[in-house]
Formats: sequence, structure tokens, C-alpha cells
Amino acid sequence: MTLALVVALLAGLSTVLGGWLGTRQELLRRQVLAAALAFAAGLMIAISVVEIAPQSAIALREVVGPTRSLLWVGAVMVVGWLLVVLIDLVIPHDVNPSEIEGDEGHLHRGHDHGLPFVPGVDDEDRGLLRSGMLLAAVVGLHNLPEGLATFMSTLQDPTAGITLAVAIAIHNVPEGVAVAAPIFAATASRARALTWATLSGLAEPVGAVVGYLLLRAILPEEWLILSLTLVAGMMLAVSFKELLPAARRYETHYSQSLVGFFLGAVVMVLSLVLLTL
Repeated sequence: MTLALVVALLAGLSTVLGGWLGTRQELLRRQVLAAALAFAAGLMIAISVVEIAPQSAIALREVVGPTRSLLWVGAVMVVGWLLVVLIDLVIPHDVNPSEIEGDEGHLHRGHDHGLPFVPGVDDEDRGLLRSGMLLAAVVGLHNLPEGLATFMSTLQDPTAGITLAVAIAIHNVPEGVAVAAPIFAATASRARALTWATLSGLAEPVGAVVGYLLLRAILPEEWLILSLTLVAGMMLAVSFKELLPAARRYETHYSQSLVGFFLGAVVMVLSLVLLTL
């Protein structure tokens, strides 16, 4: 359990790396981020479909039988997907991380023309600061189910959980950029920008612990496998609704997303095969 919590914490704190990049926009390369986000999607989709769903169905066969186990797994994955959709619905469109990934440049004044921005010089600063702080809160909410996904996966299989944490960490880097960029532009303070990026990432271990305790309180021991199935549905939703569209927004050529996705899926499948040897 300690390992699972540490893994969730480290995945969440990858927003700090994004925050650091958000104060050094010139270091970001769109094609690299596109491939990385698609790679993360490939990892998450592969582990959900190839590992979590089949293992959950096998575990439930002894409880409800083979046919009903498949129905339960499918239904719970749909619920997990809908939870992510619900979170997105209550988040304002203009600050939703799934909408802004790939378009953080609009938060930097002057970057539309490739020019450096100068923080703290005009009346837009207060609005930028409010936007950044609101984004930090929204990203925190957005990270709650991801923290649960990382925590539960690591409890079930540490190797697969750590691999998933890497995928989520890649996903969190652009979110850290989105939080830190407007705050740095408004205040000229890297420390303040990084602080808010860090706070938004800390929602992942919080979501892990709270979600796990709630699921343990609700589900009987033999049904706890469904909590991991719920997580698989969440990961599929995050991949198809956020990671892949964001990768497309970043890419400068369609092959960057395709190659990244293919490599992510292959790496995950190969790692699962090696675990069985």
C-alpha cells in the first residue's frame, strides 16, 4: 500500500515538471508532446483491454458465473467512463484540461507570433492570475480519478501500476504547463507558478486514498476487483476523450500520434508478456 501511495504521488507531481516547462515555453516541442501523449494513451488502453478487463472477468467467475461476470465487467467499465464524462461536464469549457491541452500558447502573451512574453506588465495580469489559479483547482479535480487508477493498479500489480503511473505522468506534464504559464505571466514568480502546479498534482494521492477507502467501505471483499474495473473504464475515457485528441492538437504531422500510440501499446503488451514468463 505504501508503494501504491508513493507511485500515485510521483505521478501527480509530474505536474511540477510541466510547471517548470510552463515558465520556459521555448523548451516545449509540440511534436514530442504529441508523441508522448499518444504513447500514454497506448499504454492505458492496452492495460485496460488486455490485462484489467480479462483478469476482472476471471476473478468474478467464481462469484457470479462466466456470463454474468462479463456483464458486470462491461457495466462497471461504462460507469467508470461516465464518471470521467461527468467530471468534464461540470468543468467550464474554457478551463477544462481536456480542452486546453495542445493550446496552452494562448496563455502566453506574444507567443502567437513567436515572440517572448514579458510577465507582469499590463492590465491582463489579474485575469491571467485568476485563470491560472482556477486551472489549478480544475486540474486537481481532474486528477482525482487518475490517482485512484494508479493506486488500485499498483496494489493489484506493482509492475503494471508503475507503468500506468508513467503514462499518467506524461499526461500530467501539459496540465502543469497550463497551470503555471498564466500565473508566471501574471506574477513573474516561478516559485508561485510551481507552487500552484504542485498543489494541483497533489490531488492524485488524495484521490487514491479517498477513493480506495470509499470503495472498500462499499464493496464486499470478493467484489473489490470491480474497483479496478471501474478504473479501467476511467482510463479508457481519459485516453479517448483527452490524450488522443490532445496529441492531435499538438502534432505537426499525423504520424507522430500514430507512432506514439503504437509504441505505447506494444510496450505495454510486451511488458505484460514478460511478466508471465
